[in-house]
Amino acid sequence: MPNGPELAIRAEHVTRDFGPVRALDALSLEIPKGIVFGFLGPNGAGKTTAIRVLLGLIDPSAGHAEVLGLDTRRDGSAIRTRCGALLEHPGLYERLSAYDNLDFYGRAWRIPRGDRQERIRELLTRFGLWERREDPVGRWSRGMKQKLAVARAVLHRPALVFLDEPTSGLDPVATAGLREDLAALAAQEGVTVFLTTHNLNEAERLCAQVGVIRGGKLLAVGSPEQLRARGDSGRVDILTTGITEELVRHLAGLPDVRTATASGDHLAVSLSNGASVAPIVAWLVQHEVGVEEVRKVRATLEDAFLDLMGAETTNGEAAGGTT
Repeated sequence: MPNGPELAIRAEHVTRDFGPVRALDALSLEIPKGIVFGFLGPNGAGKTTAIRVLLGLIDPSAGHAEVLGLDTRRDGSAIRTRCGALLEHPGLYERLSAYDNLDFYGRAWRIPRGDRQERIRELLTRFGLWERREDPVGRWSRGMKQKLAVARAVLHRPALVFLDEPTSGLDPVATAGLREDLAALAAQEGVTVFLTTHNLNEAERLCAQVGVIRGGKLLAVGSPEQLRARGDSGRVDILTTGITEELVRHLAGLPDVRTATASGDHLAVSLSNGASVAPIVAWLVQHEVGVEEVRKVRATLEDAFLDLMGAETTNGEAAGGTT
């Protein structure tokens, strides 16, 4: 791509069918090197299928994809050598210690002994696990195991790492801790991270770009700010005095008002795209409602996501059991 960023991933009209089920439908995507990319979608949207295609584990039924400049059909083995992955299973041996787990994988990657020992110490220290390095992993919490699994995935210093729902099932404290570790990893090592997640807060905090997929089709791609702008529903929060349920019902029926709800003195109004709040304020004043403050509510990534999902997240778009 002339004059553009160097790409970690390029997919062009990638389609993947499992019998009569279309898991990916003409997926086209370009992901620059060195960023955290979030891939968002409901269960069965095609996220895991996309990772398997990009890793060369399965071929697309149609279309073309390159990872780190390598063709996924021809160069799957080379791609997997240069990438790290944490998919459905953490790939840990629970009877072994944390150190021995990483040492085993380091030997499998043929990392020289001195480099291997230094890298293991570096990663266990970064993830706050060094003091527990001799513990059998089976005694650890799920959050600690996930940190170790991420360390395993990046042990050989891959240029690109695929993380499929890495915080799934973790409690909020463990989720926040792993999220901070991933951000530090990307910043300090310059690794490109392809992250699938259901956690929109996680994507908003971590990702430079996000893509939203549903039913195998890519619905949108851009920065969290760009997607939030798409989800802007014209919502305003008005602090009032003297609002009544009857007035709220009348307000909801006005032109350019999508919804109106009141909770105590707070009136939440959703306006049609491009509509001004000034006529609403004038209407309230005309009906002897005191208006003390008007505040535009900033759209969140969740607003944009739900808008793209058609205001309803569905879980029934199965793609051969994948996500």
